[in-house]
Amino acid sequence: MNKLQANLCLMCVTLLWSTEVIIFACIPDSVVPFATTAITSLIGGLLLFLCFFKRIKAALKNGGKKLLLTGLLLSVLNCGYNVLYQYGLKEFDVSTGAFTISMTVVILPVILMMRKQNVDRKTWISAILVLVGIVVSYCGRIGSLSIPGLLILIGGCIIRAIYIIKLNEAAREYDPVSISALISAFVGVISFVIWFVIQPATFAAIEWNSQIIASLFIHAYFIVMFAQTINIFAQRTATPAAATIIYSLEIIFSLIWGMTMPSSIVTPVTPDVFMIIGATFIVLGNLSEIIDVKQKAVRRS
Repeated sequence: MNKLQANLCLMCVTLLWSTEVIIFACIPDSVVPFATTAITSLIGGLLLFLCFFKRIKAALKNGGKKLLLTGLLLSVLNCGYNVLYQYGLKEFDVSTGAFTISMTVVILPVILMMRKQNVDRKTWISAILVLVGIVVSYCGRIGSLSIPGLLILIGGCIIRAIYIIKLNEAAREYDPVSISALISAFVGVISFVIWFVIQPATFAAIEWNSQIIASLFIHAYFIVMFAQTINIFAQRTATPAAATIIYSLEIIFSLIWGMTMPSSIVTPVTPDVFMIIGATFIVLGNLSEIIDVKQKAVRRS
């Protein structure tokens, strides 16, 4: 997989992730978030183990305890930032929260620099453009911003940045399918434990119907199993910074769903001028990372 193919895969993954807002809208609020995470992760992990048992078994034999510990660490980080996102997003409307989550783009290069890793100039340019887009999107709603909620989301962005860096390292060392299966399994178990503490009745507490079952299985297959695995394959080629910048396109897709989908499915979004300008800067940030200006200049010469 070359760089262009990896970037295209990351865009497809981001598009799939953005549909979570539609899937979750079909699951009633009575189903706690940890229940959704536990069920879909366990189903996704089970499907991966069933489909690729020999491959995963061989990877575990070669990777041993180190691979298991890597999967566990990634799972803990995954659960960590998702928990913070769940609590932080309660303090914001959908669009403001989605823009804030894009702050990972700005945080990740800083962490890389602190680890004494080289960060390309175009990555800094992309991060600055995305940051400008986030700040502009806040204009007109500064008075309604929740400082505690903002700090919680930034904490989640920091953990997610570390997760992406660690995932990138793991993807280059181990089999992506095996990593995805382990992450799904561990996240499912961790989420189930938290779900049990919050709601001891667990499965019995859910008022099951065809819509809930279908939504959970769609999320398990397309988001947990498919998108997560493709993302790890792409991480073998893409840099952590490039991947994070492309992930920020999720806000664009989310805005599109909010404007086009019926109100019975998702909360309608009417973007104001600040949101449009902010989204434009995020797109420019992505383009500046994806398009290799130097390489084009060399070809022309």
